[in-house]
Amino acid sequence: MINIENLRVEFPKFCLQDINLSISRGEFFVILGPNGTGKTVLLEAIAGLIPIKRGRIFIGGIEVTHLPPEKRGIGIVYQDYALFPHLTVLENVKYGLHFHEIEKTEAKKRLNHLLDQLNLRSITKRLPTNLSGGELQRVALARALMVKPSVLLLDEPLSALDSNFRGEMQLELKRLHQNINTTFLMVTHDFSEAFSLATRVAVINQGRIEQVGKVTDIFQKPNSPFVAEFVGMKNVFKVKFNGTKALLSDWELELARCVRKSQGYIAIRPEDIAISKEKPSSSMQNSTRGIVSKVLNQGFYYEIHIRTKKITFKALMTKMALFELGITKGVPIYLSFKTSAIHIF
Repeated sequence: MINIENLRVEFPKFCLQDINLSISRGEFFVILGPNGTGKTVLLEAIAGLIPIKRGRIFIGGIEVTHLPPEKRGIGIVYQDYALFPHLTVLENVKYGLHFHEIEKTEAKKRLNHLLDQLNLRSITKRLPTNLSGGELQRVALARALMVKPSVLLLDEPLSALDSNFRGEMQLELKRLHQNINTTFLMVTHDFSEAFSLATRVAVINQGRIEQVGKVTDIFQKPNSPFVAEFVGMKNVFKVKFNGTKALLSDWELELARCVRKSQGYIAIRPEDIAISKEKPSSSMQNSTRGIVSKVLNQGFYYEIHIRTKKITFKALMTKMALFELGITKGVPIYLSFKTSAIHIF
């Protein structure tokens, strides 16, 4: 459905470069990355809202690189919704019909379907100023879908919602995607949103795509230190390899496989690190003693920082485990992890 070849976009202090991406028809694809890495720039380049320096963009097999936005068969929803404040909900939803020739009977059928699908029928006469965040979101979605785009672009659509509505809107987006024949392309900085919604993701960093794949593959098999940290591995270290060993500072770690290169990176998820007061069993191939340097309350769990000479590890614990073990700052403990917990790249 969407194919991007060698795309380059230049601004005075930023460059989107060497973007190659292929998105299948009907996918819910997410472009993931922190703020300022080029997610929205890429979205606007696909939409035809900014000029490109080099490259080609195809939608549905047709090159749209030099076509105006209204000729590309796309809809777009911005994080601030961009609704017209002086128009009612109904007028906002129908606005796109001014630029697209759609037969009246078909337009009416589509309008009724969207009003019902997005639960907007009871608020059609209201102005945007009188709507909640969730209602604004649904109106923006209806307006974008009214022209029946083949691709719907979503720019951080959930970031303006509070946590109470965010989960609800995730379910709404998922249901909507399943019920209409439209390819969804969303950008977000929130990995949990991608995990909940996407079939595949692309992780972008400083204007370049670092990794593309299924959400589970990105989560379980990151291919760079940036991706590993971004998906929450937290323990990312540069090491020297020697066969089935990895030298981390002065600690020689056991690996699950032989590594042929001499140096690289390892990553360990904080939830894969076990903490104990006593020396662990031999089933934990990697174990060392350290001192608790920080205990951070993260709501449903605690993040424990353990200092081992020159290295600080981060582990996760439940509140019950924390109290049972008596974990506080300054307490000496053992940290351990299996060879299978070590990700190598």
